Amino acid sequence: MDNKEREDLIEGRNAVIEALKSDSTIEQILVSSGKNEGSINVVLAKAKEKGIPVKYVDRKKLDKMSGGGVHQGVIAISTPYHYCDVEDILLSAREKNEDPFVLILDEIEDPHNLGSIIRTAELCGVHGIIIPKRRNVGVTPTVYKTSAGAVKYVKIAKVSNINLAIDKLKKEGIWVYGAEIDGENYCFNQNMTGALALVIGSEGKGISKLTKQKCDVLVKIPMVGKVNSLNASVAAGVVMYEILKQRIVKRG
Repeated sequence: MDNKEREDLIEGRNAVIEALKSDSTIEQILVSSGKNEGSINVVLAKAKEKGIPVKYVDRKKLDKMSGGGVHQGVIAISTPYHYCDVEDILLSAREKNEDPFVLILDEIEDPHNLGSIIRTAELCGVHGIIIPKRRNVGVTPTVYKTSAGAVKYVKIAKVSNINLAIDKLKKEGIWVYGAEIDGENYCFNQNMTGALALVIGSEGKGISKLTKQKCDVLVKIPMVGKVNSLNASVAAGVVMYEILKQRIVKRG
C-alpha cells in the first residue's frame, strides 16, 4: 500500500455501494465468480439499475488488482478521482452561506490515515481538503475504502505548494490554525468559530517548519499518558470535532 496505488479503483462492498449511490462515473464492476451472497447483491442490483456492466472474474485477478487485498470480491473501475481547485472549496462555503472550514494536510503518507481524516472531515462539515502534490498520498483504493465512501462528498484540492495555498486563504480573510504538540493554547480554549483553515502535520515530523510559521495560531490537544503524540487522523479528528462543537454552540 503506497502512493503508487491506482486512483481509478474502488474496492470493497460498502465502498462500491457508496460510489454507486453517488454521481461517480463507474465504467465497469468486477465481481469474483462463484456464489455471491449478502451485500454483493445490492451492488449487482444498483449496477443493473444504472446500466453499469458487471464482469465476473476469477478471485485471483481481483487479488492482483487490489492495492490492499481486502476487496471482498468486488472492484469498481471508475474514472480517476477529479481533484478540484482551492477556489472551488471556497465557493462551496459561500454557496452554503457558511464561514469556510478548510483542512490542510502536510505530507500525510499513510492512506489509512488520509481515509480516516476524509471520513471525519465530511461528518464535521469541512468544505474541502488541501493536499500537496508531492510526499502526500492521493485518493487511492485504500483511501476510498477507509473513508467509507466519504471521499465522494468532500472536495480535495491537490496543490504544488501548500504554503502558497495558505497565503491565498489568508487573502480571503481565513485564519490559519496548526495542530501542534507545542501549541500556544489548548484547542478547547481557542476561539475557532470564524473562517478558518486547520493544518495537520505528517505522521512522523508534524507540520514542516515553514508551514508552521505560516500559521496564525498553534493549538494543542491535552494529553496525560506516557506517549506524547497522537496518530495524525486521531489528532485531526479531535480538533475538527472541537471546531464543529464551537460552531454549533455559536449558532445556538
